[in-house]
Amino acid sequence: MKGTNLGEFEEVVLLTIAALMEDAYSVSICDEIERVTERKVKLSVVHAVLNRLDKKGFVKSHLGDPTSTRGGRRKRFFTVTHAGKVALTKVKQQRDQFWSVIPEFNLKFI
Repeated sequence: MKGTNLGEFEEVVLLTIAALMEDAYSVSICDEIERVTERKVKLSVVHAVLNRLDKKGFVKSHLGDPTSTRGGRRKRFFTVTHAGKVALTKVKQQRDQFWSVIPEFNLKFI
């Protein structure tokens, strides 16, 4: 089915949402990706990916309570849907399959 494959950064964002659980909102997602990958991530790019993942049905979101530290604004929290979990599982199985067939000598110098 067209449009249901995960791109590399989509996979990273989806994994990050799964790892952050209840604390997965755009800024925390950016911070965690930067911490793990040691690469700078633009918030606008994460927002674009979150929108794509939502359109694919891989995430859902809800608004949290307003906070005084945010001037009364609410955070949008994300969770991985069943379809998102299926997509992540499929990608992991594919990657594991590739890793299992790489001859050991190919990775000795890495």
